[in-house]
Amino acid sequence: MTWWRGAAIYQVYLRSFADGNGDGIGDIAGLESRLGYLRELGVDALWINPWYVSPMADGGYDVADYRDIDPAFGTLADAERLIEAAHRFGLRIIVDIVPNHTSALHPWFQEALRDGPGSPARERFHFRDETNNWQSRFGGPAWSQVDDGQWYLHLFDATQPDLNWDHPDVRAEFPSILRFWLDRGVDGFRIDVAARLVKQAGLPDKRGRFEGVPTFTDADGEPDKDRPEVHEIYRDWRTVLGEYGPDRVFVGEIWVRDPERFARYLRPDELHTAFNFEFLKCAWEAGPLRAVIDQTIATHAGVGAPPTWVLANHDVTRHVTRYGRANSMFLKREHGVPTDLAAGTRRARAAALLTMALPGGVYVYQGDELGLPEVFDLPDELREDPVFARTGGLDLGRDGCRVPLPWGGDAPPFEFGKGGAWLPQPADWRDLTAARQLGDPDSMLSLYRLALRLRRSDPALGDGELRWRDSEPGVLAFERDPGFACVVNLTDREIDVPAGEPLIASAPLEGTQRTRLPADAAVWLRTA
Repeated sequence: MTWWRGAAIYQVYLRSFADGNGDGIGDIAGLESRLGYLRELGVDALWINPWYVSPMADGGYDVADYRDIDPAFGTLADAERLIEAAHRFGLRIIVDIVPNHTSALHPWFQEALRDGPGSPARERFHFRDETNNWQSRFGGPAWSQVDDGQWYLHLFDATQPDLNWDHPDVRAEFPSILRFWLDRGVDGFRIDVAARLVKQAGLPDKRGRFEGVPTFTDADGEPDKDRPEVHEIYRDWRTVLGEYGPDRVFVGEIWVRDPERFARYLRPDELHTAFNFEFLKCAWEAGPLRAVIDQTIATHAGVGAPPTWVLANHDVTRHVTRYGRANSMFLKREHGVPTDLAAGTRRARAAALLTMALPGGVYVYQGDELGLPEVFDLPDELREDPVFARTGGLDLGRDGCRVPLPWGGDAPPFEFGKGGAWLPQPADWRDLTAARQLGDPDSMLSLYRLALRLRRSDPALGDGELRWRDSEPGVLAFERDPGFACVVNLTDREIDVPAGEPLIASAPLEGTQRTRLPADAAVWLRTA
């Protein structure tokens, strides 16, 4: 079986993972020093967020040079050494590629500014004398004006000008970038903003009204999203990847809600996998979760692609916090929303077992395995996410899920590094450090380590199929061959555990005569 069809992939937000040189910023040396931790965790691959040369106006998603490493993270030689070291540990490496936009400091954009209106350099971007009504995904207008009076398009921050994918230079540049990193041994690419590269000819106005705080729920098929021409790009890229063998993989960041349109990106000659955001967004309720699971499996089966399951990433509120709220969808990033972290943690433990038992691949965002909550009380002056500034603070931004990891010790920076941490860690994270949890068999980290080990060794898990079992309302129960069952109790009361040998449970099973599964808990069973 191709490895990526059932892989467990760990997302590394490099700035916040581990600091190897003592400057308070996570880096390649810090990551390399923790490869043993990741191997013991039981994942198959690492997805590393952008590590390229960047002014870091958007955490590295504003790329000034796609073929070199930002000095804050190390050198190109460090990256090459890391790839080799990861492979020795049995870990594959997936790197981020950012094709929708560059940094305003990218040489192409600087050339466009110098050469002025009508120049060939400006044709690589979207320069116009007049704007349309498009809004930035980060808040505010999607257009900024330069000194000569023209405007340029940026669907995200003003420091991230959108590339014009109708231009031959742009079409030729990115296959070259892919080959550059494939030649250095990377095993795949996560494609940022994968559905938005191509814009409708003429850049017509969008329909409807626009709110001050943007969301990721706008309609499919808009003039700036999910254009049919984008599929030609990915067919070309798939050919490039094929030159390096069948084990290299693409995963797309595709915020497309319509199942049929979503599936088009996963046809056999396009992307291999895509993030399953409808599952991530789903509330902690049995009916909606089952509906999303069924729709996801059916959508992927139609094109022969494996589903992927993800609970969190660097862009959304951590799910320990989300699941502790009455509305557990990911869109809430405000102060003052009532949150029950004890309930959120119970549900996060159960959700981890649910995702790891479903057919396909699974992603773990760094800190998921520690049960980290969202951090809301960061000082405003330390917030770096441009969403916070562009919305005037109406959206707190994404810094709260990017706080550096706590590795050990009793006080910040919790062995993240010797020079502090670029964002402050809560003092009560002393109870959530990796070192402390390794010594506790009931911790979140111990749960993840055991579940990932079972997932890797059990032939019923990973890629494949499932069958739903009959169950009472509020309970999800399914079987996978050979001889495996998963039961998730989303009710507010304990339930009977079906017949079978418990392999792992997210909470202690209760009862003597009959085994009982507590509320907000999950169990894996050996049934044959």
